[in-house]
Amino acid sequence: MTLTFDPFTDLERVTAGMRQARSGPRPMPVDLSRDQDRYVVTADLPGIDPGSLDIDLDGQLLTIRAYRSTGKSEGMKWINQERGEGAYLRQFSIGEGIDTEAISATYKDGVLSVILPLNAKAKPRKIEVDLSLDSHPTGKSITA
Repeated sequence: MTLTFDPFTDLERVTAGMRQARSGPRPMPVDLSRDQDRYVVTADLPGIDPGSLDIDLDGQLLTIRAYRSTGKSEGMKWINQERGEGAYLRQFSIGEGIDTEAISATYKDGVLSVILPLNAKAKPRKIEVDLSLDSHPTGKSITA
């Protein structure tokens, strides 16, 4: 009796089990940087449907959602599927220093960029120092 071994069938069995075990939204890798007077959240989301992108702000909670579909056609059988379909979700708690009315986002070449500009109160500013000898914090003049 001859035994046949098909590594692709075994691989499909193992990966199918892993796909079923993964429930809920997938992690979304992001970079967060500060560029002058704004923060920039950059997320790699290749292959998602741009129409599925949903970014909302509820109070101080910024939520990014996206969905990738496999585009499976009739009669197609996966041999290996590491880029499966599913939802992506990431949430950020933003501080009081963000101008929430001016938040913007772009999606280009599989990269989502969310711009979080600082409001005027949170922007760094210079404070002038009075160097005159006759002024004092109490308002009294100083004589030498």
